[in-house]
Amino acid sequence: MRYWLMKSEPDVFSLADLKARPGQREPWDGVRNYQARNFMRDAMQKGDTVLFYHSNTNPPGIVGLAEVASDPYPDPTAFDKKSKYYDAKSDPENPRWILVDVRYCETFSRMVTLEAMKAMPALAEMRVLQRGNRLSITPVTAAEFKAINKAGLA
Repeated sequence: MRYWLMKSEPDVFSLADLKARPGQREPWDGVRNYQARNFMRDAMQKGDTVLFYHSNTNPPGIVGLAEVASDPYPDPTAFDKKSKYYDAKSDPENPRWILVDVRYCETFSRMVTLEAMKAMPALAEMRVLQRGNRLSITPVTAAEFKAINKAGLA
């Protein structure tokens, strides 16, 4: 099993929104960064654990857990001309954009804020904390996951 951090703006789609969805499951659509897409397409597997991170909010931080609930498949928003994620160059026969479904698992008893994460020695090398990293999906080591999970459930 692998661990991932997935960012979402809570006013667009929050962990509470995921929890409220039928089956507590939702496609993680609209990813339009090749490296993030490659993580979903090439490395994510059904059952992997996701740290759900609320970004572009005050304070930003990890609010709970989800899991990868499907194998990767083409993102249908890339083919929908009415979608803000439409990509005229994406071909249904050779799709450019991929997604996975995520399923709600748990809400932390307290948010693990970005500030708190930066203060945790166990997270010194965590990808999301590195200068200039703006990816919406990043891998997380087992040790990083354990430290965050412990802090969130404290």
